[in-house]
Amino acid sequence: MSEKKPDNTLLEQVRGLRIADYNYPLPDERIAKHPLAEREQCRLLCWRQGKIEEHRFHEVPLLLPQGCMLIYNNTRVINARLRFRKATGSTIEIFCLEPAEPRDYALIFQTTERCTWQCLVGNSKRWREGTLQQEVTIDGQPVVLTATRGERRGNSWLVTFAWDAPGVTFATLLEATGEIPIPPYLNRGTEASDATDYQTVYSHVDGSVAAPTAGLHFTDDVLAACDRQGIVRRELTLHVGAGTFQPVKSDEIGEHDMHHEFIEVPRALIAELAAGERPVVAVGTTSVRTLESLYYVGQLLEENPDAPDLTVTQWMPYTTPCRLAPARALQNIVDYLDRTGADTYVGSTQLMIAPGYTYRVVQGMITNFHQPQSTLLLLVSAFVGSDQWRPIYDFALENGFRFLSYGDACLFLR
Repeated sequence: MSEKKPDNTLLEQVRGLRIADYNYPLPDERIAKHPLAEREQCRLLCWRQGKIEEHRFHEVPLLLPQGCMLIYNNTRVINARLRFRKATGSTIEIFCLEPAEPRDYALIFQTTERCTWQCLVGNSKRWREGTLQQEVTIDGQPVVLTATRGERRGNSWLVTFAWDAPGVTFATLLEATGEIPIPPYLNRGTEASDATDYQTVYSHVDGSVAAPTAGLHFTDDVLAACDRQGIVRRELTLHVGAGTFQPVKSDEIGEHDMHHEFIEVPRALIAELAAGERPVVAVGTTSVRTLESLYYVGQLLEENPDAPDLTVTQWMPYTTPCRLAPARALQNIVDYLDRTGADTYVGSTQLMIAPGYTYRVVQGMITNFHQPQSTLLLLVSAFVGSDQWRPIYDFALENGFRFLSYGDACLFLR
């Protein structure tokens, strides 16, 4: 790998981006409160090398590059919001963010009797001490679920859940008593329809507290049409955290701390990516961040094949000399997995993608229309160009497109 000093000029340029420059007017009536009855009938804005076209989402298989690899996030949204009522009548809302004990997602959902999560707590001033309790009916039998608050971590708390039915898993408890945590910008409560509407048809790995919403437009028929067109479909996992809704509150993005998210990518997929035989189209910003993070994991392994920490940090793309070819970086991960005997890469990413970022793995993306002044809008701007995102969004606003999680879709191709 060629030696090169970190490009601190680039870092300063990116950190100095003003979030006000990524603002636009979004009236509440343009935010879709529910999806269309037929998901694949939503409108699709297709941007290809500066040209905008309008389509319907069911046309995606014909619009994608021939023989491309379509990669989507198979995470499933859990019923992460729990409500407990105190004897005084106060309602305490507990929002499970990520596992604490055990820390592994798969293990914590199969845990029986007790587990601990990092949680947001609503109305926390009314829960200063003591244990919350509620009775849940599972398979016709009463189960007493308790919650005990532990130490504070920033704006969240450690909460230990315990229950008196040894054969019942925590996953079963969430399904029985929790709610799907729909985005706060919908300005409505969770409805029964959200249990289906807020899941992709290919979701099957529990762990997210927010849906990878670009995938909500896909149906089994659209996926079958992709197969008929010779499009290769692959899956990865990024468990979406509540930080995806965190607004950028600072004037410059350099003061914004990106949240960490869990990622999991099969060795076989990384080997396919390393071969570089197909254009890569990512479904959703979560898939984009996961795929692009792999490049920097490979970069760390190039520097130290036995690196103890492969976490991709927020500013790594702007401080690390990146002369490594993507194929080489990806092959480094394959070699690492082979050495360790693993068939899946498991890690964490805090990657910030903003104008100034160079895409290494992704050549196209399917996404939604994102909130003003959000890191997701920065990611899109980095892909299409900082002078292109506003004409795209102006077109959508002027032509009646529906915005955010349940709204219409975009296809961006270079």
